[in-house]
Amino acid sequence: MSIALNRSSAAAVVLAFATFTAQAGGVLDRIKAGGHLVLAHRDASIPFSYLDADGKPVGYAMDLCQRLADVIRKKTGARDMQIDYVKVTAADRMDVIAQGKADMECGSTTNNAERREKVAFTVPHFIVGARMLVRANSTVTRLEDLSGKTVVSTRGTTPLKVMDQLNRQHLLNLKITEAADHQQALQMVVQGKADAFVMDDVLLFGLVASSPKPDDLKVVGRYLTTEPLAIMLPKGDVALKQLVDEEMKRLIMSRDIYPMYERWFMRPIPPGNVSLNLPVSYLLKDFWKYPTDQVPF
Repeated sequence: MSIALNRSSAAAVVLAFATFTAQAGGVLDRIKAGGHLVLAHRDASIPFSYLDADGKPVGYAMDLCQRLADVIRKKTGARDMQIDYVKVTAADRMDVIAQGKADMECGSTTNNAERREKVAFTVPHFIVGARMLVRANSTVTRLEDLSGKTVVSTRGTTPLKVMDQLNRQHLLNLKITEAADHQQALQMVVQGKADAFVMDDVLLFGLVASSPKPDDLKVVGRYLTTEPLAIMLPKGDVALKQLVDEEMKRLIMSRDIYPMYERWFMRPIPPGNVSLNLPVSYLLKDFWKYPTDQVPF
């Protein structure tokens, strides 16, 4: 009886140690040991990561993450690797990755120095600039036109921080409001509760295209920021990052990424089957000539 108990205890210790070792070794070791790959996604970051009519996460970044998942599956030999999905917001996405609740965040997250203190990023899949979404009858065409007005941006985003800085620098006397998500910010403009929604322009175009009355809205102004968007990874997982970086560079240099880009930015997309008509920008083309995870921000 005591021998059996000792054997059971020993087996439990071995199993616990193996589990700890797999976790300590990073995502690839966990997958090899039979673990699931966990992808974080957004619900309304069109066309990068959002939910379709059936509640399934889709988008440009989701397609890229599926390609990266295939490489992870091959590298680990885990043919039956299961993929789990977890929804994140602009406010909690970094914590979800930093705390190990997801292995990759497939969305529209800016890679900058402040965030790299907490998480890692792979090679950028998009370069974007923040602009202003206003009602079609608005006279706002530039930053200075917002003086004394109400501006909204999404909680936990870089445009929100930028607007706070610009407000102080230019003494604009803005009333800056935080929205829980992009849809809430959009509705504040539609309902007249805010004069402008400041966010990455590609997201603004996506929101307008999918809104019930797109002609009632317009995107205006010069770029207030220039930001590289990249898939977020756990900080310190060298093996995972190296594998993901290599595949991202391969996708770009082989031009395999271009049909994926065209699908989401140049063709009609769900839910409204409207095209964003956004060709690859000159900034992104230049960056993709020598793709790297190193960005000057």
